[in-house]
Amino acid sequence: MSSTPELQHTLAKSTSLSGTSLHTGEKVTLRLQPAPVDHGIKFKRKDLQDEPTIDATIENLKTVERATTIGEGAMRVHTVEHVLAALCAMGVDNAVIEMDANEPPIGDGSAQLYVEVIKKGGVVAQEKARRTFAVREPIHIETKGGSLMVVLPDEKYRISCTQVGPAGRFSQFLSTEITPAVFEREIAPARTFVFYEDVQPLMEKNLIKGGSLENAIVVRGDAVLSKEPLRFPDEFVRHKILDIIGDLALFGPRIRGHVIAVKPGHGPNAELARALMKEHAKTMPAIQPRAFPPGEGGLDINQVMDILPHRFPFLMVDRIVGFEGESKITGVKSVTINEPYFIGHFPGHPVMPGVLQVEAMAQVASILMMKITKSASRIGYFISADDVKFRKPVFPGDTLFIHAELTKARSNRLAKAKCHCIVNDAVVSEGELMFTFL
Repeated sequence: MSSTPELQHTLAKSTSLSGTSLHTGEKVTLRLQPAPVDHGIKFKRKDLQDEPTIDATIENLKTVERATTIGEGAMRVHTVEHVLAALCAMGVDNAVIEMDANEPPIGDGSAQLYVEVIKKGGVVAQEKARRTFAVREPIHIETKGGSLMVVLPDEKYRISCTQVGPAGRFSQFLSTEITPAVFEREIAPARTFVFYEDVQPLMEKNLIKGGSLENAIVVRGDAVLSKEPLRFPDEFVRHKILDIIGDLALFGPRIRGHVIAVKPGHGPNAELARALMKEHAKTMPAIQPRAFPPGEGGLDINQVMDILPHRFPFLMVDRIVGFEGESKITGVKSVTINEPYFIGHFPGHPVMPGVLQVEAMAQVASILMMKITKSASRIGYFISADDVKFRKPVFPGDTLFIHAELTKARSNRLAKAKCHCIVNDAVVSEGELMFTFL
């Protein structure tokens, strides 16, 4: 059985790099620092009084003109997308990005320097499950400029992107799964690019002061101006994917879905991040996150209610007797004549409905899964129930001992459990249940 949860990660040690920023042209030193669980990614402005920090979240997005800028109050951090893309794609969930200027180094216009500095620091697992968002229904946005962004359900994080330049020039397409190895090899080396007709307006707005052919590709007509040859025949679309990863990192949770992007840009990317946040909010239970009690002892009714969102008349667990390692659990349900379903279920001959026995099994099994993933703030949902059998009736006065054993688990989202209920040492019901967690 594989029940290892997908854990949060941070840097093993601090690392730094120095360079020139693209839009301001300032010299800047950037340091990546480890951070504790649930910290997220934060920028720290070392050059400002009191060294303020800002969360790299979509709520703090300020502008998306040729780059992504976040801000809070008067504080701004420009061109955050490349370093955020590298941290996200290389599996870093928690880090502090310290800078002595308002913009990270541009390097050669790619994210390669950030991959190198992350690898130099190392990435280590932390003792808490990673936040993920598994897309269940298609999410899409369209813009007046002709951009189309769609996210479809997928077990992995995948991006399919179509890049289209002015008048259809340099149209390119690429579809790829996003993993640390793929990002380092196929996406991170792709450099930023600009069409010549866009350069003059940028200069008039006092942008790209640090821009040159050493850190950007310039397209003029059908010609490509660059200090070195293209690193990929489709380098432009690869850089667009890099930007998508960085901009969607502002959403927060790890995406489990297939992003399909046609003519993406920082503006459409940001709109999609907001749409993801809105959909994710709909799936969040209206309960406060709670820590799972330590140890392998049992749980009383108050602890059960701290973990499960169910309440009367649908809470089917009175207490947890105990755990056996990380694969088995036993719960108890005392069946009384006061159960509300006895009013209409076989009046005169009250019998506990079999479907509620299955629900009791599912609630006990979900508590076990939450203990394994060290999270008591999620909700388990049924996917299927197989080989369900009801062998004996359950009457008022019976004590139901509910046993569950995890037989299969995929990351920290899907699980299968073999369950059975016992009354007076006899099996009264059993089944194999599969459920998912949000």
